Amino acid sequence: MFEKVLIANRGEIALRVLRACRELGIRTAVVYSTADADSAAVRLADEAVRIGPSASRRSYLNAAAVVEAARKVGAQAVHPGYGFLSEDADFAEICADNGLTFVGPPPHVMAALADKSSARALMRRAGLPLPPGAVQAVPTAAEAAAVAAEVGYPVIVKAAAGGGGRGMTVVRSPAELPRAYARTRAAAQVAFGDDRVYVERYLTDARHVEVQLLCDSHGNGVHLGTRDCSVQRRHQKLVEEAPAPALAPATLDAIEQAALHGALDVGFTGAGTVEFLVDAEERFHFLEINCRIQVEHPVTEMVTGIDLVHEQLHVAAGVPLRWRQQDIRLTGVAVECRVNVEDPDRGFAPTPGRLDHFVPPGGPFTRVDTHGHAGYLVGPHYDSLLAKVAVWAPDRELALNRLERALGEFEISGAGVRTTIPFVRRVLDDADFRKGRYSTGLVDRLLAAPTPVHSRRNR
Repeated sequence: MFEKVLIANRGEIALRVLRACRELGIRTAVVYSTADADSAAVRLADEAVRIGPSASRRSYLNAAAVVEAARKVGAQAVHPGYGFLSEDADFAEICADNGLTFVGPPPHVMAALADKSSARALMRRAGLPLPPGAVQAVPTAAEAAAVAAEVGYPVIVKAAAGGGGRGMTVVRSPAELPRAYARTRAAAQVAFGDDRVYVERYLTDARHVEVQLLCDSHGNGVHLGTRDCSVQRRHQKLVEEAPAPALAPATLDAIEQAALHGALDVGFTGAGTVEFLVDAEERFHFLEINCRIQVEHPVTEMVTGIDLVHEQLHVAAGVPLRWRQQDIRLTGVAVECRVNVEDPDRGFAPTPGRLDHFVPPGGPFTRVDTHGHAGYLVGPHYDSLLAKVAVWAPDRELALNRLERALGEFEISGAGVRTTIPFVRRVLDDADFRKGRYSTGLVDRLLAAPTPVHSRRNR
């Protein structure tokens, strides 16, 4: 096992990785920007290295500065968390060139899967079903229109190098396509430095279901069940649960087996997630593979009892997978919600500010992952995620009630600060969500409805 790991991230995921390392007896170093100089991760790590100013492109996205920090502190490995450099194949290659172990898949595997067109082609070769549409990028608006006419509207235009819910435009008619195509290409170039896009059928009333995997470098792999992540705004998740509810056991088994087969077929290693869209007839379609730990990993940990970050570190150190498929047991139901510093009444616009009051909930089977505290300044430079509240219970009804109770206890206030807690409570009150029969359209439906008075609490 490694003696020292550099954590190339910030916020709650930096704390999560730091704690996992400490439990395994691994010394830690973290990188930080000027804005994060007084963060909890900086205070708790064995060492901390400032790598740049607040802007992420000059700090957390500065691969050279991160590698130099790792060399400076004598780390053997770099854990990228999620976001920032976590799925950057070039960064993984630079780590290898400098004698550092990147905690994730090999660079060539990551490069193939980070490109959505390449990933779709690989998964089709492995036998996974894809949504109707172009497998490769479409270089002209005319070709995009031809694909759309063949598969039928609505369609979605997606950045081939996209991720994190960015670089997507839903198109509902031929008249909208030329502008949407141009706009998505331009946005993709700005966000990812790559303007390639592809077009596929947009599946309405579909569910977003994903499978957590662990694979080692010795050809072994297991799946750890499913998660439903259909509650999304702007293609970014708000509520996740494990296992995915209201699907036939045969459907769940087929999705899990397909995910594991596809990952092993391309030589994936580490902790990863294969994402699918599942339609009303329970037909599933490959969406993408994420080559990193997911924000929503706590729900899988709660139903399996397996620490995914521990396993990431073991696999990265070359240890054969410690689990066989028959060892994996799913118990109960876990549900997580993200507490973002955003105003749902203004299109989920970020509301940065200083937290005057911050008291997270407690209670049985309740987990809160956060870097927030009273006096903490939520700045405008980074993602608005402040905390994740995850609960476990023997059954789904009790799990939802437990999450509702926990959110009712969460106290957050500050001048101008709003959070997504009131909106999540509306989700928990929704009859279709309670039945486990909801889709990615749930958030839009709730936004179009009047806001209940009680949901204005915990702002």
